[in-house]
Amino acid sequence: MNKTVFISLPIDELQTVIIDCVNACLKHNKQRNTEPQNEQETLLTIQQAAEFLNLSVPTIYSKVSKSELPFMKRSKRLYFSRAELLDYLKTGRKKSSAEIEQEADLYLSNNSSNRF
Repeated sequence: MNKTVFISLPIDELQTVIIDCVNACLKHNKQRNTEPQNEQETLLTIQQAAEFLNLSVPTIYSKVSKSELPFMKRSKRLYFSRAELLDYLKTGRKKSSAEIEQEADLYLSNNSSNRF
């Protein structure tokens, strides 16, 4: 079932082929190993979440009680998703003056052509 093939190659060409194969395998393995880490969600404790958000632990408790922060509760412990906390931070992002101007120009250009 397995076929054995003998090829006559100079030693330096054989070394090049072997090195290329090993590098290709390593690259493929490295890509495969990084994918599951991206999919895996990182959970933080309340102390880690406070550090991540640069807030005090009592402030985190206050925001949790007001439902301002996304959290998970198991028994008496609180857990926070790192990705959800990043999304929470991004929702508070304010647009720059240049972005507001660009949106206004786009809005005016789209609506001025529809009026006539």
